[in-house]
Amino acid sequence: MAAGYSLKDDLFNTDTVTRLANGFADAGVFKAQPFVDQVMAGLAPLELKARIAWIAEVLADHLPKDFQAAADAIQAGMPPPLSTDKTDDDFGHFIYAPLGVYVENHGLDDHLSTSLDLLEDITKRFSMEFSIRAFLNTHEAAVLERMQDWAVDPNYHVRRLVSEGTRPKLPWGQSVGLTQDQTLPLLDKLHNDPTRYVTRSVANHLNDITKKEPDVVLDQLSDWRDTCIQTTAELNWMAKHALRGLIKAGHPGAMAHLGYAPDAAVDVVNFAISSDTVARGDALDITTTLSSKSDAPIIVDYVIDFVKSNGTTAPKVSKFKVLGLKANVPATLKKKHTFKDNATTFTLYPGAHRIHLQVNGRIRASLPFALT
Repeated sequence: MAAGYSLKDDLFNTDTVTRLANGFADAGVFKAQPFVDQVMAGLAPLELKARIAWIAEVLADHLPKDFQAAADAIQAGMPPPLSTDKTDDDFGHFIYAPLGVYVENHGLDDHLSTSLDLLEDITKRFSMEFSIRAFLNTHEAAVLERMQDWAVDPNYHVRRLVSEGTRPKLPWGQSVGLTQDQTLPLLDKLHNDPTRYVTRSVANHLNDITKKEPDVVLDQLSDWRDTCIQTTAELNWMAKHALRGLIKAGHPGAMAHLGYAPDAAVDVVNFAISSDTVARGDALDITTTLSSKSDAPIIVDYVIDFVKSNGTTAPKVSKFKVLGLKANVPATLKKKHTFKDNATTFTLYPGAHRIHLQVNGRIRASLPFALT
């Protein structure tokens, strides 16, 4: 992102808060300006999630105190549902996230049915994947029962809520204690969805599961492949997306599922780097030539053992190339790896490093180098 860009300011500002307020004003629920003034008076020092919570708190001051009346007011104040003509990338606008937090704060304990109805409608404007998790944790059986209906809802935003809301490792989301026995039957209903927005969520959900139960995911994908309900092209895409973490880690079962034999007879004709010493901020040129006596689909990665702050090393996998190696036709691959210094997410430490060439999940060659 550009220097100086602020996500929280882009999502929550006078214009977006006014958009939210105008919906309620147009419906005759409350006047827009007092709401906007109150929100903006406390917004500036808050981080993103705190801004969502603050707007929900201000909403409670302006909506009716009776929850059913407030639910009716929210229904009246929302914009039209997002278009169902699209098939992907239609997350909605974050300014409607506080509506879900309001429902969590005021409907969780005593208004379950009304709250679920309301979240079902709000998710057609902005995904309620974060707010539904509080209800899963408090009313697990009832919410899972409702999700059986949501999984076949005509609106794909509602269907996606089932998969995304139950993900084991949803970014930014509170934890839920669901098991694969509870969630996989829901994913089974969703895996043949016609919209990429839903199938991507299913694949992300499966990728979460692979962190602890890779074989469960491989078995599920194999079952789906055998049933032939989803199109071959879409299921292949889902499998690649769901297994991306395992592929990066060189998991043999994941490689085999996608058609990449871990023991493929690939010869490393050459593996070289441009220098055995590189300074932080500079780059290494990486070159390899591979050959095979028979056609072989291959995934080529390179793995660098980075020095950590305590002097030990930890591997980091980077993509090189996915290709179909032709029999007796050597393929030469080149890549430049820049050692970005002072990155916010990864710190470089000087010392003895190693770089490895990985083909279909197996290390085929290694070279040492020093980072200064």
